[in-house]
Amino acid sequence: MIWKVQPSRELMKQFPSQQNIGELLGIEFIEFGDNYIIARMPVDHRTHQPYGLLHGGASCVLAESLGSVASTFCLDITKQMAVGIEINANHLRPVKSGYVYGTVTPVHVGKTIHVWDIKIVNEAKQTVCVSRLTCAIKHH
Repeated sequence: MIWKVQPSRELMKQFPSQQNIGELLGIEFIEFGDNYIIARMPVDHRTHQPYGLLHGGASCVLAESLGSVASTFCLDITKQMAVGIEINANHLRPVKSGYVYGTVTPVHVGKTIHVWDIKIVNEAKQTVCVSRLTCAIKHH
């Protein structure tokens, strides 16, 4: 297990702010494993671009949310915080409706830098987006 604290929905409720872009877009964290986290996001009017397809920026919000939360569970949150410093994403398949599911796994979990791999799939488990997030670890 890579976590300093075992992630859970209950523990996430203790995060400083529950009112954020993830809540606005309907992102829900649904599974926590020993080295991964899965979240889902609806594909609807909140996450569409003008042509009625999943907006690439919404996929990036899902990816960054997953990576930032994963980094946070690897830290002593009384002393440290993770901030995203770089994200890239390749959008591979359009989605019009339903849900997309993102899974975050570690590439590197160091003292000052964390790098995460995020794979987003549609309900048929087809890859929609692949992303990589780098987080800097800061002290409060």
